[in-house]
Amino acid sequence: MKFETTVGSDSKEIDLNSDEGEFTLNGETRSFTFHRQENGRYLLRSGTKVFKIDNVSYDKHTVQFTINGAWTKVDVRDEQDLLLDKLGFKTASEIGEGELNAPMPGKILEMIVKEGDEVSLGDPVAILEAMKMENELKAPIDGIVKTIAVAKNDSVEKNALILEIEASG
Repeated sequence: MKFETTVGSDSKEIDLNSDEGEFTLNGETRSFTFHRQENGRYLLRSGTKVFKIDNVSYDKHTVQFTINGAWTKVDVRDEQDLLLDKLGFKTASEIGEGELNAPMPGKILEMIVKEGDEVSLGDPVAILEAMKMENELKAPIDGIVKTIAVAKNDSVEKNALILEIEASG
C-alpha cells in the first residue's frame, strides 16, 4: 500500500508491503519488523537499526510520537486520501465531526457496522463503489454508531450522509 508522509516540509512516498515485511523509500527496498511490547512501546527494526516508538497519538491524518526519545509529528495520507485530494474531494473527517458523508457519488456495497456498534477513529464502517473502485470508508471519530442513513446497494451522491457517530466520552 502506498503512503505519502510529510515531516515539516519534507514529503516522501512510501510503498509498504507489511505481509512481506518490506517497504520502498526513495527507490530502495528494505526489510522491517514491527512489534508492540506489553508496556505499549513499539519496536521497529530495519537492517541493523532498532527504533523505540512511544507516546503514539493521532488526529485525522496527523500522527505524533517519540522515536528514540525525540518527538516527531507526521502527516500520513494513504492511497484513498491521495486520490480524494487529487480529485478535490474532502474526506469524511474533514466534512463533519461524527458524520460520515460520501466522498464521491457511488453505490454502497456493504455496511460493515450497525446502529449501536462502538467504533474507533479509522475503523472501516462501509464499502463504497465509485469510479469502478471499492473504497473503504472509515469512522471519522471514536464513538457509537447512532444512525445509519443508507443500506446495501443504495446509490449515493457526493456528500450524502452515510452514518452518524455519537462521540464517546
